[in-house]
Amino acid sequence: MALPLLPLRSLSPFPASRRIAPASRTCSRVFMSGPLGAVATGDTFTEKSGYLFELSATEADSLMEYDPSRIASVYKRRPLILVRRLLQIGFTFGRWFALRYLDSVNDRSDEMFKIRAEELRQILVQLGPAYIKIAQAFSSRPDLIPPEYLDELSLLQDRIAPFSNDVAFDTIEKELKLPIDQLFTEISPEPTAAASLGQVYKARLRRGGKLVAVKVQRPGVQAAIALDILILRYLAGVIRKVRKFNTDLPAVVDEWASSLFREMDYRKEADNGIKFRKLYGSLPDVSVPDMYVDYTTSRVLTMEWIEGQKLSEVNDLYLVEVGVYCSFNQLLEYGFYHADPHPGNLLRTYDGKLAYLDFGMMGEFKQELRDGFIEACLHLVNRDFDALAKDFVTLGLLPPTADKGAVTKALTAVFENAVARGVRNISFGDLLGNLGTTMYKFKFRIPSYFSLVIRSLAVLEGIAIGFNPKYKVLGSTYPWIARKVLSDSSPKLKASLQELLYEDGTFRIDRLESLLTESLRAKTEKALVEKPVEDNDPRMAIKQILSFTLTEKGSFVREIILDEFAKGLDALGLATAANMPFATSISLFRMTDEDVINLKTLRHLLLLLSGIRNDESFSQENKRSNPYNLQQLNLDEASLVLGQLSSAQEVLPFLSVFSELSPEMQQRLMSLPGDLAIRLISRATARTVRRIFL
Repeated sequence: MALPLLPLRSLSPFPASRRIAPASRTCSRVFMSGPLGAVATGDTFTEKSGYLFELSATEADSLMEYDPSRIASVYKRRPLILVRRLLQIGFTFGRWFALRYLDSVNDRSDEMFKIRAEELRQILVQLGPAYIKIAQAFSSRPDLIPPEYLDELSLLQDRIAPFSNDVAFDTIEKELKLPIDQLFTEISPEPTAAASLGQVYKARLRRGGKLVAVKVQRPGVQAAIALDILILRYLAGVIRKVRKFNTDLPAVVDEWASSLFREMDYRKEADNGIKFRKLYGSLPDVSVPDMYVDYTTSRVLTMEWIEGQKLSEVNDLYLVEVGVYCSFNQLLEYGFYHADPHPGNLLRTYDGKLAYLDFGMMGEFKQELRDGFIEACLHLVNRDFDALAKDFVTLGLLPPTADKGAVTKALTAVFENAVARGVRNISFGDLLGNLGTTMYKFKFRIPSYFSLVIRSLAVLEGIAIGFNPKYKVLGSTYPWIARKVLSDSSPKLKASLQELLYEDGTFRIDRLESLLTESLRAKTEKALVEKPVEDNDPRMAIKQILSFTLTEKGSFVREIILDEFAKGLDALGLATAANMPFATSISLFRMTDEDVINLKTLRHLLLLLSGIRNDESFSQENKRSNPYNLQQLNLDEASLVLGQLSSAQEVLPFLSVFSELSPEMQQRLMSLPGDLAIRLISRATARTVRRIFL
């Protein structure tokens, strides 16, 4: 729900019709002027939704939690209400589609486009909160929705007609069990924002004097949403049966409905806000409002007042990157994520921070699914479509019995062109669109959790696309994925990294270079985002690589690099010895294809650690060598490596960075030659023994 809050203007006393506090403890209502002024006189949303009807206390209590069987039992006893709602939905949408059809027949589609967009928004308002929530999911996708419709749907984020102030104030007093004047020293006479589930007032607490936002729930909203979900769930079952979808569409509706019902319990929202603040409130330039649980019930929520502009209305690339980093932490670090990040819930505060609002719709992403999602991103970027097919089984998108060979072939056809443009150009929205046909053909399942995760990422990309059409959320998230894979202590991710870097026993340094390069793009410092470091700055590249590999988190990658260095130096020694006259006939010094590859790897490691980007396609060099050209190839590789080792110009940046490292990193770096020597001796000894006795 979008709740952009506006500042207090001027004070005026409560009208005489309201209960007045004693003279010693007066409370004032504050006059508001703003975007709601034109609609603040009536409760058109409630009236036109047509859902206000009396429920018994027992029926109302049964709708506090989402339970499809309970909802069905309530409305089975009220068939006329159900039939009336079905007719209302059918007639309302039917009339609109009929008008659109007539427009096309009369060749007036373009002329009437904006008018029909406005009518659609009005229809969604009339149909109530469930349909508004669905529309909000699309209101942040300028790449999917025409501008005229986008403009109208964006009004559904915080421009819904408010309900009666008398009802709202009575609800506050009833829920908090105190008169308004004993709770607040002042409160706005009109809501500062109104949305589908409730509306917000700005107030000042009597105790402590803090400015707060007081959110009050609409009357009858749970009964309305319960009825619409019952209908949507039935339609989902019919569609699944008729179209023979493998996805459990009613379960997808259940997942969305469960989150929506949790959103209607403001006590749970307060708990979510507290948890969200604890996990993410300390991230750079992220602001999360404090919750006042003593002033919160299931229908009234009180939280810290935050002022700012919608993120979608300010061209702030830095805060988009902050949002990407925060979303990464939510989805892939802790698994507790904001499932409704539409523009009204993301503000740019006046001190330049990204503020999150409205914590009613949250999601949980389990650890095994987080690891599976990370692996899928890795395999997608590295074009390992066979592994990607297996990831889809892990994520629950495919049944274990699926023909993975056929799926791999289909995924290659779908993703090859998109991935070929590079990770920074992969559009999350395009991937989903391209995947649609394949998902239908192979009867993909959409797990209930998946819809909320995808919506969260898609909405974030949609916000960014609004002012930067070339923005790609996966391209901005992948650096954090790369850093996590390189540094995470999870045995599963370590195994994934090992599998990614060693293909058929051959070390893929191109993949290590790609991961390291991408991980270095994972920045949240404002200066680095606004003025990125040049890619060709070898000194900065060396410092960043060392700063990572010399830490405890970089130990796993450091061990891999040391092993490959030992292999490469051993191969260099063999190449040098094998080209001496006396060694040509001695099998002990014979170079194998593996040694040639290790020698090449050493050369590329030296290039990488000297800060020089390798623009060659190293994957081509990893192919096994032609044995007839082996001797000349050994000479060439050895000469290149020795040339790099003796080049003072390339060593100077490395030496200049050494003094800038922490004492702990300097000590660890100084210990590496000894460690490398032990590995080299061990490998050379084992190879010699193996060749002599085997």
